[in-house]
Amino acid sequence: MSASALFILDLKGKVLICRNYMGNMDMNEIDHFMPFLIKREEEAEMTPLITHGSSHFLWIKHNNLYLVAMTKKNANAALVYSFLYRVVQVFQEYFKELEEESIRDNFVTVYELMDEVMDFGFPQTTDSKILQEYITQQGHKLEVGSVRPPATVTNAVSWRSEGIKYRKNEVFMDVIESVNLLVNATGSVLRSEIVGCIKLKVILSGMPELRLGLNDKVLFEITGRDKSKTVELEDVKFHQCVRLSRFQNDRTISFIPPDGESELMSYRLNTMVKPLIWIESVIEKFSHSRVEIKVKARTQFKTRSTANNVSILVPVPSDADSPKFKTSTGSAKWVPEKNVVQWNIKSFPGGKEYLMRAHFGLPSVESDELDAKRPITVNFEIPYFTVSGIQVRYLKIIEKSGYQALPWVRYITQSGDYQLRTN
Repeated sequence: MSASALFILDLKGKVLICRNYMGNMDMNEIDHFMPFLIKREEEAEMTPLITHGSSHFLWIKHNNLYLVAMTKKNANAALVYSFLYRVVQVFQEYFKELEEESIRDNFVTVYELMDEVMDFGFPQTTDSKILQEYITQQGHKLEVGSVRPPATVTNAVSWRSEGIKYRKNEVFMDVIESVNLLVNATGSVLRSEIVGCIKLKVILSGMPELRLGLNDKVLFEITGRDKSKTVELEDVKFHQCVRLSRFQNDRTISFIPPDGESELMSYRLNTMVKPLIWIESVIEKFSHSRVEIKVKARTQFKTRSTANNVSILVPVPSDADSPKFKTSTGSAKWVPEKNVVQWNIKSFPGGKEYLMRAHFGLPSVESDELDAKRPITVNFEIPYFTVSGIQVRYLKIIEKSGYQALPWVRYITQSGDYQLRTN
């Protein structure tokens, strides 16, 4: 059971729109929500769940709105919050931006959507692609008998419509890995993890079934194959289209994909990654009137790969001025509002090393203020490369009409939260 009623309030707590799903609650109970919330704020005891008598309010804030689910039952809170965030996503996909004005301007559509996303307290259709097939932004109310919802709503495959046709059938798959890294001033790696996801763009006719094979360590152990070049995936999360029972039984990733773009799965690897781009930096102050920063950047991946659009952000004292730069490649600029030098390198091949020097003037009066040692931040993207070594071994496309379809796979590694502390 999820929620008895759903409310959308403005910042003052005024109800903009609401929907009573179960009819088992006094809808005036919502009047107690805002006073309790203000009281909690004043007492610095903010909680995502507020109780008044036998009524429970589970709420989230988005822009200038509060979305509040109200229930008397001992509801599954995780399910309710997941539902509230999903509702926000549906409204954003309909109205681009979810705020008070978009609710007021699209009142009929909002009410119809609230009617469809939940039925008698149970989440129902929350996929905006499916909802858009029968709830348009012209705000036409569904009339029983004259307009029927698409079969998708009652299908077992609720994320894909029937009768999709394309002249050319293709699947584009992107394996994207973000590297989160924190290195301390002595060069020791304090934090290292890879967060990956597999994104799909599906242009396929009919109701195809796809099977994806990865160099998954557990799968190779089950089948007794050499697991020397495999990856151990952690925290794997799948799109609802993946048959979880098959994955749990034999690690087969089998699914009927949504049409268009979607995220098939995400994963994480807690693994010690050799920093892909290594930075060394030396800051010298001369007689309190000028400062010189020397930065050496080195790529630590194979020469056949190249990092693109590399941006190295080097902190400088907040009172620095009169910048001068010298780089062995790329260009450097001062970004005073962030107190950093930004060194941009469009193309940085593997196994290369580049230098940058920056000179700044400092006020002649010595400042007692000690600048906090802020880390150097690096942004980059490396195409055709995965740091984990994950590989798509096959992507099979099976459809009853037997058409030929082309699968395209692309690998990208990019920086996540990538920071190196300096002396």
